[in-house]
Amino acid sequence: MKSEPDAYSIDDLERDQVEPWDGIRNYQARNFMRDDMKIGDKIFFYHSNANPIAIVGTMEVASEPYPDPTQFDPDNKYFDEKSSEENPRWQLVDVKFIQKFENPVTREAMKEEPELEDMLIFKRSRLSITPVTEAEWKKIHEMAGVSVPG
Repeated sequence: MKSEPDAYSIDDLERDQVEPWDGIRNYQARNFMRDDMKIGDKIFFYHSNANPIAIVGTMEVASEPYPDPTQFDPDNKYFDEKSSEENPRWQLVDVKFIQKFENPVTREAMKEEPELEDMLIFKRSRLSITPVTEAEWKKIHEMAGVSVPG
């Protein structure tokens, strides 16, 4: 899951511990959250539009999907006038902090790893949420110099 660190960073999540992952306005990313994520699933926290762009830690899914309340608030930048409480378009999940990497894994370092060349984030980089394989999960933890969380 990607976030720009000036909008919401791994440090913010470490402080907050649990946070709704709101503001997703891409149907494919929404579908990943709504259809594929389950409580306890582990997630990378990826700082996009940063220097350097990197995976900076891990978190986990802490709730079932539920309607993103920002879609109903006309004063919120994520307001969607075509969405209603009876028929919400946008879903979110709460995420829970697990760890911050002392050694973030940069996008450039990931691109240099043959084991990571098929990562969906490199093929669909505009998506803010993309799944990773078990092998990718393990390799990135190895690159960060940390053990895989249980």
